[in-house]
Amino acid sequence: MNIYREITPLKSADVFVILDSVNNGFDYPIHNHPEFELNLVLGISGTRIVGDSTERYYDADLVLLGPYLLHKWDGDEEAQQNGQPYRVITIQFGADLFDSNLLQKEHFHKIRKLLQDAARGIRFYGHTFEEARQQMIELTQVDDFKGIIAFFQLLDLLSKSSEKVYLASEGFNPQTVKSDSRRIQLAYRFILKNFMDQSIKIGDVAAQVNMSDSAFSHFFRKYTNKSFTQFLIDIRIGYACKLLLDTDETVSQICFQAGFNNVANFNRLFKKYRQCTPVAYRKRYAEKNAFDWTNQITPYQFLPSDARMPEILRPEQYRTKLVHS
Repeated sequence: MNIYREITPLKSADVFVILDSVNNGFDYPIHNHPEFELNLVLGISGTRIVGDSTERYYDADLVLLGPYLLHKWDGDEEAQQNGQPYRVITIQFGADLFDSNLLQKEHFHKIRKLLQDAARGIRFYGHTFEEARQQMIELTQVDDFKGIIAFFQLLDLLSKSSEKVYLASEGFNPQTVKSDSRRIQLAYRFILKNFMDQSIKIGDVAAQVNMSDSAFSHFFRKYTNKSFTQFLIDIRIGYACKLLLDTDETVSQICFQAGFNNVANFNRLFKKYRQCTPVAYRKRYAEKNAFDWTNQITPYQFLPSDARMPEILRPEQYRTKLVHS
């Protein structure tokens, strides 16, 4: 499937940019970009795609996305046709923002952890959503240093929240877990390196941390709330989803690349955990991605992955209110 790359308005001098849209529609493809994105949708319901997650959202939605995580929001057609008012506020900022010595200090530890976890996409709800919504609305009205302070306060709020849900599966964007336990870090790192090996078993991982199979099984469940077998299936299914969307390889090829030992078992497990076959899953995403990139309202904002474009080419005008900070 062709994953489109968004050319964002973020410039090298910006800390972040805000795009503020009212009733502008959702006519864009499934896409990604190298920047982080915090997206707030207000006043409409619809469907949200983040990685291998497809969910309905209702009336409002707030999601933080990591770099290159594919995504798309749709708004209900009937509501749009009936003129129902809705608003989308998007904040985009670079992945290198926290590379400076100052932002590597301990005070920013939770924010850096938040951005690492954003590789899977994070939805916020409850009191966190209500407070973040107000802060984001206020941010659309400022473009001076007060806005920079408010932006970091917003990230601080999100980094301290427990009112959150991860969207894409662990296997879609595998990353090493951060934990105080060195053993669980070693185990997780070994699994991520070897989950495509069809012969991997619990004893192989237990040996890495000098534990018996039984002791490791209890230890692993304590930290992940899953059995080793279930965790391995989740990682493999998530990775298979990524291959189905990012490549044109056959279901059979993807089955074995993801670590499954036969196609029938792969199809059965995929249907169990994704409620459709791999072929139907790929087709569903492809239908959502129908898009004429040569006839965009904002020229050259979304480009197919195989399109050649000079680095200096950026959209001249955006269809939304745009604030650089």
